[in-house]
Amino acid sequence: MRTSYQYRLKPNKEQREKIDNTFLLLRHQYNYQLAQRFDWYEQNRCSIDSCRLVCHLPELKDKPNRFNQQASLKQLKKERPWYKNIHSQILQEVPKKVEIAFDRWLKGDCNGKKSGRPRFKSVGQYKTFTYKQFKQHHFANNKITLSKIGDVKVIVHRPILDGFIIKTVSITKKADGYYVNLSLEDKTVPKAKINFFNADNGIVGIDVGLIDFYVASDNTRVAAPKYLRKAERKLKSVQRKVSRRKKGSKRRKKAIKQLGIKHKKVADTRKDFHFKTAKKLLSEYDVIAVEKLNVKGLARTRLAQSIHDAGWSQFINILTF
Repeated sequence: MRTSYQYRLKPNKEQREKIDNTFLLLRHQYNYQLAQRFDWYEQNRCSIDSCRLVCHLPELKDKPNRFNQQASLKQLKKERPWYKNIHSQILQEVPKKVEIAFDRWLKGDCNGKKSGRPRFKSVGQYKTFTYKQFKQHHFANNKITLSKIGDVKVIVHRPILDGFIIKTVSITKKADGYYVNLSLEDKTVPKAKINFFNADNGIVGIDVGLIDFYVASDNTRVAAPKYLRKAERKLKSVQRKVSRRKKGSKRRKKAIKQLGIKHKKVADTRKDFHFKTAKKLLSEYDVIAVEKLNVKGLARTRLAQSIHDAGWSQFINILTF
């Protein structure tokens, strides 16, 4: 069984500077490696779809991939010694992210759906890095030991259950601070199997909506909370402050941070509602049937804001998990 816990970090000033510097250097490396792939693509592609029977073909260059870009990290640390302050596992994750973004643009994902052209990350857009290997004893006494950063204080609001082992650790920067995500695994817990024909608490179907968040087949209803609509007045007030501030000023950065905190509060409140609603459904029924929704298609209509406010995709993912 795999699950994940998220805790809030309380780094000191020196640790915050190290974490922010790590994000900055990883962003530079991401953009550089993405530029390498764009250069290869432009030099090897043909702008026309047909040519003469006899023509000159230029020599094709080797395509950058995850492994040769990872191999170049040794030379990177020699040429730029400040990259030695970043753990090697974190640096090796950058080429993997670049390859996933680039391949989804050219080839598509496992279902064949292609994504848009990858973009270079601007300041503040690279917000997560991951330690792929982690020792269990490095998380104890409300502190977590992060390589190249130090012992960081953690607010442990719930203990890790016995039997679960920490597999990976991810550090994320959000509008209101820093968080650590622990990926946990317990191989002794089997996956649950449900016999649809012997469901003790019965089967129910739900239909999600905008006025009622869902209507069940037994005619039970839950009203849509509309958290974004209720917070619109406060969000508009903070948004005006951002638009009035001079670009690049400290006051504008402060206003942007306040706006981010307001949006995060709305998102957290919505997510809490989704978890509690899913918990209520699962405690009353054994099998829950949900209609197949084209949320992306509906989000392009005039009801886009209301659909995003409802968060159907997030709720169904939580319910499925």
